[in-house]
Amino acid sequence: MSVSVSSAGPGKTRIPRPAQSQFALTFRRFVRNRAALAGLIIVGLFAILAIFAPLIAPQDPTATDWGAIRQSPSLAHLFGTDELGRDVFSRILYGARASLLAGFVSVLISFGVGVPLGMVAGYFGGFLDTVIMRIVDAFLAIPFLILAIALAAFLGPSLSNAMIAIGISFAPVFARLARAQTMVVKVEEYIEAARSIGAPHSVILSRHVFVNILPPLLVQTTLAIATAIIAEAALGFLGLGQQPPAPSWGSMLDNARASLLIAPTMAIYPGVAIFLTVLGFNLLGDGLHDALDPKD
Repeated sequence: MSVSVSSAGPGKTRIPRPAQSQFALTFRRFVRNRAALAGLIIVGLFAILAIFAPLIAPQDPTATDWGAIRQSPSLAHLFGTDELGRDVFSRILYGARASLLAGFVSVLISFGVGVPLGMVAGYFGGFLDTVIMRIVDAFLAIPFLILAIALAAFLGPSLSNAMIAIGISFAPVFARLARAQTMVVKVEEYIEAARSIGAPHSVILSRHVFVNILPPLLVQTTLAIATAIIAEAALGFLGLGQQPPAPSWGSMLDNARASLLIAPTMAIYPGVAIFLTVLGFNLLGDGLHDALDPKD
């Protein structure tokens, strides 16, 4: 472990002081970034609202009230009601569960599929690299949202199928990033040293390559969650995501189309929720990039 020596006067012993760890330096850079902290607060707030939605929501998000259709915000209904008299605030809270779950699970699928493929392609190279990357390029040639819509329509409308569709559609992005980072890391001296002592490829990939390419992958993961939330909202808007009567922000926007002039708040609140959540993850991702990249 490297140390730094404290200064001392003449005749005094100089006491070695441990240098700050990389984690501590990264944490300090992150907390000094106000935008990153704002993103973390926004993401944390929506996560808390989603987790504790049953305790926070004032009403059942699926309960209809034909005597309170399209009401304006009031003390009884903080965000008003929709076309069936359902409480919009309660539906926003429960919709956060669907959006955040879709964001995290779909990106987990993308990470689990794309990163191993990219690492194998970048590490071994040759014919295997050519085959994997041509398949990845074929997927990347199709716009992300179009591919997700096609896969979701093929699998069938449901939240779980929407997460699978988004995860598969975004996996090529992780594959390309993992491949590029692996090609940089595999020529380092510590990788050559591991090879020279007979370490198997699986150990080198898991203990040396993956650990050292993880920071940019974490940044990409954070930004990918924001993209996945937008994609889930788009699929929900098209009827390919969370199915009614379960609430989701995308389906709430779809239901609000016919009532924009009568009750604009039906579209405003889920739209603002999507905007703030995506903004939070983007700010968090940018902050992680600045904190993890020592050159910035």
